[in-house]
Amino acid sequence: MVIKLHNTLSGKKEQFTAINEEEVGIYNCGPTVYDTVHIGNLRTVVFYDIIRRVFEYNGYKVEQVMNITDVDDKTIRKSIEEKISLADLTKKYEKLFFEDIESLNILKPHKILSARAYIPEIIELISVLLKNQSAYKSDDGIYFKISNSKNYGVLAGLKLDKPVQERIENDEYDKENPRDFALWKFYKESDGDVVWAAPFGRGRPGWHIECSAMAIKALGNTIDIHAGGSDLIFPHHTNEIAQSESATGKTFVNYWLHGGMINVEKDKMAKSKGNFLKLKDLVSPLAYRYWLLTAHYRTQVNFTFKAVNASQTALIKFCNNFLALGNKTGEIDENYNNKFTDCINDDLDMPKALALAWELFKDKKVSDPDKKATLLKFDEVFGLKLNELKVSEEKIPEEIKFLIEERENARKTKDFKKSDALRAEIEARGFKVKDISLS
Repeated sequence: MVIKLHNTLSGKKEQFTAINEEEVGIYNCGPTVYDTVHIGNLRTVVFYDIIRRVFEYNGYKVEQVMNITDVDDKTIRKSIEEKISLADLTKKYEKLFFEDIESLNILKPHKILSARAYIPEIIELISVLLKNQSAYKSDDGIYFKISNSKNYGVLAGLKLDKPVQERIENDEYDKENPRDFALWKFYKESDGDVVWAAPFGRGRPGWHIECSAMAIKALGNTIDIHAGGSDLIFPHHTNEIAQSESATGKTFVNYWLHGGMINVEKDKMAKSKGNFLKLKDLVSPLAYRYWLLTAHYRTQVNFTFKAVNASQTALIKFCNNFLALGNKTGEIDENYNNKFTDCINDDLDMPKALALAWELFKDKKVSDPDKKATLLKFDEVFGLKLNELKVSEEKIPEEIKFLIEERENARKTKDFKKSDALRAEIEARGFKVKDISLS
């Protein structure tokens, strides 16, 4: 099947062609583990999961690689604040991150790479850049020389004759050109014990070089797909391209995919703005996943509790409709499966795919067992855990149904005291409460 993806580099939807037939390498920018990730970060990780699931649905063998940024200014600063070692700090927040992605039913990447574990590869890459004069040594570190980079800033549509961007302007290091960026930062007392020996001087890596070194080591000089949030287009991914291609002489990435941001009151969700929410602030992780499926990955979305609660209601209805199909599983309806494949292969169009699933529920021409088989197939991409839903053999009394509904309303409004009381009452009447469809 033909898969079309919107390539940020060209600004167009392109037909995907793998470097190696029937295999695809995907590199994902993972979290910087200095704090609990917010739901905006997790939208990007769900986007990664959808990419992988779509390619696997199409029969590709996928090698998904995600990095963990466990050494940079933020992690060092936080470890000092919390008075624990950098290793202990990053291990703590990495654990919390993987708990979050598990609750969202995100497939664990095949390879998870820690920046600190790839220091030798980082040093080697910097040495190559120094040797071919794409980098230079300054008083405080090693810098990439963007004047030696062909087509610098193409990914971001950057005009080099325009004023320097604010994020670069704030980089207060000694350099030849304000746009040059740090590959290696020489040791300062504020770094504590975070330091490595290198031929060009003791210090630690810059953020951008970490991803280049790890991606090249894991997937080769040229990668099929590199994905991240749209906020990483510049400077991070722009700089990755420049340093990688200057070192190898090869095209770094064939397809660049970027997901949209989540806004709160029309402002980007970010820790620096103090307008972020964590997954634990939401009632249901899977309802959040469902909500994300209702918007195309490239769109900006505005978060409201009302919207997520509406998705929770929709997901409950979706699951109840599925359970109503009964215990028998028939054959996959090829007509619907072909339509579904067309949706997901058209730049990962999840809203259309989800709408098709609702259409299938209503189609009287398809038997219930065949509907069930087809929806279970769809869920290989949706990731809503339909395979874990079980049809109850016991008829539930109307008064219990009423209590369940009241409890669900209490959960939506975050009245957990009332929710717990209703749960206790339901269980006191001999019924066990499981929130399996939404967790």
